[in-house]
Amino acid sequence: MYKKNNFIIKSLKNSLIASCQPLPQGPLDTPSFVLASAKASIIGGAKGLRIEGFKNLKIIKKNLNLPVIGIKKRVSNKYPIIITPLLSDVEKLSDLGAEIIAFDSTLRERPYSVKSLISKIHSYKKIAMADCSSIKDAINAIDNGADILSTTLSGYTNEKLPPKNPDFKLLDQLIKKFKVPVIAEGRFNTPIFYKKAINLGAHAVVVGTALNRIELITKSFLNED
Repeated sequence: MYKKNNFIIKSLKNSLIASCQPLPQGPLDTPSFVLASAKASIIGGAKGLRIEGFKNLKIIKKNLNLPVIGIKKRVSNKYPIIITPLLSDVEKLSDLGAEIIAFDSTLRERPYSVKSLISKIHSYKKIAMADCSSIKDAINAIDNGADILSTTLSGYTNEKLPPKNPDFKLLDQLIKKFKVPVIAEGRFNTPIFYKKAINLGAHAVVVGTALNRIELITKSFLNED
């Protein structure tokens, strides 16, 4: 791995990474809000950002100097993969300056293989982050050269509603089985969950909805359960 990439990964150790992704097509789904949200998160102590979309990434990299996990979400009737499914997505995210490029690494039907995505990411000298839903996903990602693993997609690969709590079991399994950094992501929405993940050995924790999806935060106060 390139020295610069090692430095970036080390800089995120034990940190909170703010995922600044407003609800799609909601009132806050604008590049200006994403930038404001990122700035506010940095003031609060975030050491990295997870940013979706080319316009959002462009404005972030123009205004802020912090490691960014870049992704592009696409919805297709042809395959279930949403997070960075295309090689052209990798190219664009790289050109716009994302230091880390995350992608869906699940063993589902996809337009391009996990191997080809990782190879493409590495061809741009970027860090490949595999968003996993299971230990099998992680094994395949590591076998194909992933630099970072995450628990991002645990609970999101079927039609059932995801559980309310994070998948600490998967997080623990990944940390114990693999030598690469493991990032906790997916419903780590309280300070208690954040601290527990770090104590388990997570390299960093991504927090998103709890920070900037105001619609869902408001609704959570009104839910009877």
